[in-house]
Amino acid sequence: MMAENDPIGAPAPDDRVLPFAVPALDIRGRVVRLGASLDQILERHRYPEPVARVLGEAAALTVMLGTTLKSEGRFQLQTKSDGPISMLVVDFNAPDNYRAMAHYDADRLAQAIDADALSTGELLGRGHLAMTVDQGSEATRYQGVVALDGQSLEEAGHQYFRQSEQIPSRIRLGVGTVLTGGGLAWRAGGLIVQFMPNSPDRMRAADLHPGDAPEGHEILASEDNDGIADDAWAETRSLVGTIEDHELLDPTLESERLLYRLFHERGAHVFEPVLVHDACRCSRERVLGMLRGFPPEDRKAMIADDGSLAVTCEFCSRRYGFDPAEVEAEISAGE
Repeated sequence: MMAENDPIGAPAPDDRVLPFAVPALDIRGRVVRLGASLDQILERHRYPEPVARVLGEAAALTVMLGTTLKSEGRFQLQTKSDGPISMLVVDFNAPDNYRAMAHYDADRLAQAIDADALSTGELLGRGHLAMTVDQGSEATRYQGVVALDGQSLEEAGHQYFRQSEQIPSRIRLGVGTVLTGGGLAWRAGGLIVQFMPNSPDRMRAADLHPGDAPEGHEILASEDNDGIADDAWAETRSLVGTIEDHELLDPTLESERLLYRLFHERGAHVFEPVLVHDACRCSRERVLGMLRGFPPEDRKAMIADDGSLAVTCEFCSRRYGFDPAEVEAEISAGE
């Protein structure tokens, strides 16, 4: 489906990913807008604002990348790090649903707030980010790992594509609250563009070292340019750099109009959008399977003073209650 050059159009719904391509620049990309689904996830957990913001960025990035899967499979983003936010997990289950959760240290978060150390990099700290694609078998399972060292999730995404996919990419993410009829609501937006020239000679190597440079002259790292000396990619990076957070979050600015603002001189083609929603994969059977993996003494330690055994899903907060004797009987019957 080809985008019209007319910027006027009917407002698009939230919780939607719009794939696009700009043939004149040899790029493809996606725009994501998360509204009610993200707000429900964040409000369900009552995360503090800094945690909600970072988890919203991770959700937007995951949904944007997860919708590239076909009709089945799972894409997961997970971080483990030494910052106030010690872990993020976002699961996208193809073709259209996701879930998200975060672990954080309340005391360290309060210290970070007092010190105004609230950038995504400062809240995550040092550790790693893993992106896992699982399409149903070991043969189709792939994981790329990026070191976290105080950078943003946008930059971590750039590193992932540089080292794992070797595709020059640019990512923009934005998260915030907007005033609605029911009060403040969380929103997230994101855009990714990737340089995918049809002609191999467009994928040029990094610029050669300037041999006549004075001794001791500092050479700029090629990572800043993705190692690509190409006018089309330079133009793309420049255009993406103009995107403001409010444009990604504005509920009155649909994705098609945002693309028109960026690429109207080049002509963007848009394709069938993907509508997404939040959904958890937990069930009594899955929880029982998890309990089956624990040693008997650990299951016994989980029994409350009133004799009950309860497990709460970290993603959706649903509580599963069990009779310990029935759990042991079901586990024994399944062995």
